[in-house]
Amino acid sequence: MKVRTRFAPSPTGFMHIGNLRTALYSYLFARHYGGEFILRIEDTDRERYVEGAVDLVYRTLETVGFKIDESPVHGGEVGPYVQSERKNIYIEYAHKLVELGGAYYCFCDKERLESLTDENGNRKYDKHCLSLTKEEVEAKLKAGEPYVIRQNVPASGMTSYEDLVFGTIEIDCADMEDQVLLKSDGMPTYNFANVIDDHLMGITHVTRGMEYLSSTPKYNLLYKSFGWEPPKYIHLPPIMKDAQRKLSKRYGDANFEDFIAKGYLPEAIINYIALLGWSPKGEVEKMDIDTLTELFDVAGINKSGSIFDEVKMKWLNSLYIKELSPERFAELAKPWYDKSVIAGKYDYNKWNALLQSRVEIMQDILDKVKFIEEFGEYDLELYYHKKLKADASVGLVAVKGAIEAIEAMDEFNEELLSEALGAKAEELGMKKGQMLWSVRVAVTGAAVTPGGATEMAGILGKEESLRRLAFSRDLIERKLQNA
Repeated sequence: MKVRTRFAPSPTGFMHIGNLRTALYSYLFARHYGGEFILRIEDTDRERYVEGAVDLVYRTLETVGFKIDESPVHGGEVGPYVQSERKNIYIEYAHKLVELGGAYYCFCDKERLESLTDENGNRKYDKHCLSLTKEEVEAKLKAGEPYVIRQNVPASGMTSYEDLVFGTIEIDCADMEDQVLLKSDGMPTYNFANVIDDHLMGITHVTRGMEYLSSTPKYNLLYKSFGWEPPKYIHLPPIMKDAQRKLSKRYGDANFEDFIAKGYLPEAIINYIALLGWSPKGEVEKMDIDTLTELFDVAGINKSGSIFDEVKMKWLNSLYIKELSPERFAELAKPWYDKSVIAGKYDYNKWNALLQSRVEIMQDILDKVKFIEEFGEYDLELYYHKKLKADASVGLVAVKGAIEAIEAMDEFNEELLSEALGAKAEELGMKKGQMLWSVRVAVTGAAVTPGGATEMAGILGKEESLRRLAFSRDLIERKLQNA
């Protein structure tokens, strides 16, 4: 039997990291077993439909490099792949299910349904219309009375199934309601449409969130009523915002395109979310899509939720950035240079080698280069370095010495500057590290820079470096005098 999995998003907004992880696990499972991956658009909830959301789904899956076998765009033999285009199919099967005894017509109006509440305000349908005779049903249909079609869930008994992650799941039928399968407008509910579609599309394995663990028995009863074999289920633990709260699409948490806009690489995002709920054998963490496909195993899926840690995702992203070719890094960096303070003022190529090993996400470029324009008074604590035994007083000596050394230079470049500063440090009886540390602070006024003293001064040039060193000399002297 060929494995067939599907990703069936509702076009209700942005691509949430949780949705993308579901797509990823479905994709990896199919590819690991040489199977097929299908994209289906579940757009029957028209009230929540968001214009452009379908295009966003395609754009996201293309960005992360998923190869789709069948979809509304790619076609296939079991389409249409958009639920709103399958209305007649659902109507046909809903009426067939009534004939099989797995469902029945319900003519109850809104007022009666709202009266069916217990002392806690919980509402559960009481199977009232199941008792209607065949003649009564036909008369109501002939009279044009509005109706829905409800599932006929057994009133008692236990139903169970085996989940590939959570094992045996058992539910008491008495706890389940006769859910609506076909609404009065002829549109199916999600609970009915996904069963019909999964069967007709030959889906062998269904991957979805664990919030569906308790409702899956209803789906299996539908399969049983039709005489169909249900698929295998892979229910996934939640992705958590913290120990108590799930990541929520409702509150805008973890939007895939937001991360792309910050300068995360798609392959790093995919790598990271693969680890949110799944652990490969061994210690490996950095894995491209081919490695993920090779290693993916349902046995590695956890039962407990995983906390989304953007700090770790940034670290993982930095590994991918470091491994980019210089040409590819330059290509990705250019849009960030173009909107930074160095736009049109400096040769971008001078920055690439400095920054590629020092940024975690491409957005960091903006902060790494801003010292070029943003230079003014700063905290003298920046000169403190415990290991180097440096502070503002040491900094003042170093800065004065650096000014002397640079003013005496006929030719100015990083190599010659390093030699000149090293010689001056020796002359002053200080460590070269103290000199370089102090000069870096003095020419940037920043705690973190994309390079060391000679690299930063080399980019700034001789005149600007001297101007900044003089500014820093005066700043240190003034603040030390007032201390």
